[in-house]
Amino acid sequence: MNDRITRRHALAVGSTALLLPSALRAQAAWPTSPITFVVGYSAGGSTDINARELAHVMTPVIGQQIIIDNKGGAAGSIGLRAVAAAKPDGYTLFVAVGTNVIINPWVQKGMIDTIASLAPICQVTSYQYVLVVNPKVPANNAAELVALAKKEPDKLTYSSSGVGGNNHLAGALFAEAAGIKLTHVPYKGTGPAVADVMSGQITMNFSSLPPAVSQIKAGTLKALAVTGEQRVKSLPDVPTLKEQGIDVVVTSWQGLFAPAKTPDAILDKIEKDAKQAMKDPKWEEALARDGLEQPPDRTRAQFAKFVQDEHTFWGNKLKALNIEME
Repeated sequence: MNDRITRRHALAVGSTALLLPSALRAQAAWPTSPITFVVGYSAGGSTDINARELAHVMTPVIGQQIIIDNKGGAAGSIGLRAVAAAKPDGYTLFVAVGTNVIINPWVQKGMIDTIASLAPICQVTSYQYVLVVNPKVPANNAAELVALAKKEPDKLTYSSSGVGGNNHLAGALFAEAAGIKLTHVPYKGTGPAVADVMSGQITMNFSSLPPAVSQIKAGTLKALAVTGEQRVKSLPDVPTLKEQGIDVVVTSWQGLFAPAKTPDAILDKIEKDAKQAMKDPKWEEALARDGLEQPPDRTRAQFAKFVQDEHTFWGNKLKALNIEME
């Protein structure tokens, strides 16, 4: 009797041992088919541009095609929700702007718990914003724009990629610091938000740099300020807001996220491959061209803590700004 139990037990243990290497091999083999990068904005905006550039350098590293899927709307939350609901197998990833994960839950009614629903993998960029206006706007610096806004309260408009997006917050912080009133007009992405500044329908936009730099150099947009602590290399003649006496600093980042419960082995592989791809000179060239910077070299665990800390900080900050839920 004891013999039979022992043999059965040994068989069960042996079967489990045979299954474990198979599961590990399946995870280690990732990827065996194309991967989708979901972007929470329409084509042509900063996140879309950078997602495509990252896909370009990452494809040869992972050996599979990377498909870009634009799911614009709700300041990136439509794309975020799609990824959170996807199978946690590493084949559907979210190219997020920091605001999607850390701010949207505080400003959008019924928003999912982003911290619990997504697995942070790695940060891919750091960047700031540029205050651009239509070339016909009679202001050549931030002070002149403030004077114009004080002369005509509520008449000047600023567009954003959606309520709670960093370019919305930049506009709100700018108005607060300058003591002016501006009318906010949300869009489904930076691309269309900037396009309406170019057409003259909107006065200004705090744009991320990739979609704006080429238009500034072409003269279809006029740059008045950047929002970081220092000027950017791609726009060396454009002063910061702080240089112009307006104490506002707004920076952001982009990062890769997977659905929660994605196996650690797959997350580790994605992190390793993404960081290897980001060493490619083509990626460095793309960042320099777009006015972006390489992010701090954080581990996956450190990046997760950074996201959590940012989420908590902005929850308190948004209450102070009185940004209402939509």
